[in-house]
Amino acid sequence: MTTLQGLSKSFYVARPVDRKDPNLLLKRGIWAYFLLLIFEGALRKWVLPGLSTPLLVVRDPLALWLVLLAWKRNLLPSNLYVNGMIAIGAIGIVTALAFGHGNFAVAIYGARILMFHFPLMFVIGKVFDRDDVIKIGKATIWITIPMAVLIAMQFYSPQSAFVNRGVGGDLKGGGFDGAMGFFRPPATFSFTNGTALFFGFSAAYVFYFWLTPKSINRLALIGATLGVMVAIPLSISRSLLSLVLACTLFSLIAISRNPKYLGKMLVAIVVLLITFTALSQLSVFATPLEVFTHRFTSANETEGGVSGVFVDRFLGGMIGAIIESAQKPFFGYGIGMGTSVGSMLIAGDHTVYLISEGEWGRLIGEMGIIMGFSVIFIRIVFVWNLTIDSFRKLAIGDFLPWMICSIGILAIMQGQWAQPTSLGFDVVLGGITLAALRTPNRKLWVVKTIEQDNPVNPTGNQRAI
Repeated sequence: MTTLQGLSKSFYVARPVDRKDPNLLLKRGIWAYFLLLIFEGALRKWVLPGLSTPLLVVRDPLALWLVLLAWKRNLLPSNLYVNGMIAIGAIGIVTALAFGHGNFAVAIYGARILMFHFPLMFVIGKVFDRDDVIKIGKATIWITIPMAVLIAMQFYSPQSAFVNRGVGGDLKGGGFDGAMGFFRPPATFSFTNGTALFFGFSAAYVFYFWLTPKSINRLALIGATLGVMVAIPLSISRSLLSLVLACTLFSLIAISRNPKYLGKMLVAIVVLLITFTALSQLSVFATPLEVFTHRFTSANETEGGVSGVFVDRFLGGMIGAIIESAQKPFFGYGIGMGTSVGSMLIAGDHTVYLISEGEWGRLIGEMGIIMGFSVIFIRIVFVWNLTIDSFRKLAIGDFLPWMICSIGILAIMQGQWAQPTSLGFDVVLGGITLAALRTPNRKLWVVKTIEQDNPVNPTGNQRAI
């Protein structure tokens, strides 16, 4: 009879290796940039109103630090987009001083957009991966719920109320004229455009998580969905409606490429329609819906209907910018002159547009036909490549970059970068789209071989995989 004594049995146990993320400091800095973008206005209005002016540029040194640290660690990509924008920004400072407004502070403020914030998109894209982008989305979903409650309070409260305080604690209020005596609520932002940008940003994630609901708390998703729905009339913003419609269109395109998700979306749509119908019967929701409808109708009549709104608002007056480019100085009036800070330092009034309200008109007016068109060209090519790469991801059932593109395409291509909130959202959108196109960082695991009944090797062998 053969004895089994002395033989040993072995089995394997795998466990993740606890190793520190080498880019943890950069990731925390990016999170700080994102959170400051959302709550910067709250600091300027309610928490530190006496520091409202310096807080306007609180993200600028953070952006510069992130870009320099990434460059030091060889994490700042050297490509046509980054190198081109930095070069144009540097040349723009020189031409502004030599041929333009001649104000060094204004030139630096204008150039920071191209030299600090635009490269930050690629830092985010290099440091973040798909998992980080989903974490940003989950945080946004949770923030959406109290943000919707806040704008409801602002909508029904007088402009003198604490929730409607303006920048610097201004008692005149931070709302913007809407319709029927109601004002557009600014939420936690310095200006009302932040409300539309935030809820549009949230809508992209809401649609994504409805398509892939396993990775999100279902109650939070339902709450955020309701938040986006009620935010449309409460914001009195046609821009937000357009962003949500863009998300809807992109989700339908995604489903057409992956028909197996059609059932999930149909269920979500039916639930939303029933919820919307029920909410519309409540006076608390019926009133903002009536105000929004009045605003939408009257504004369309004034601006020439839907076609006029599309050309003037969403294409940023690009046709007019191209036509009028021949009338501008060759080197423009100087970089930074079209910003609110430039208006304040040059004309003493931050509410006037010294060059153009439209983004493309501002770029050409500030830097001239060559440099202005170069910036526009870089933005168009960048957006085009993002869109193509995101669309290709649909073939493997990855909707994340595509849904972010739903609001990022027009925002990055013609968003008003002279306005700090708009600039911040566009930087985040560009960065997380690049990051979403990357695969998650692979975790290191250790496989431990455990020998039983083996006194020679009681601790086992380890190897990393």
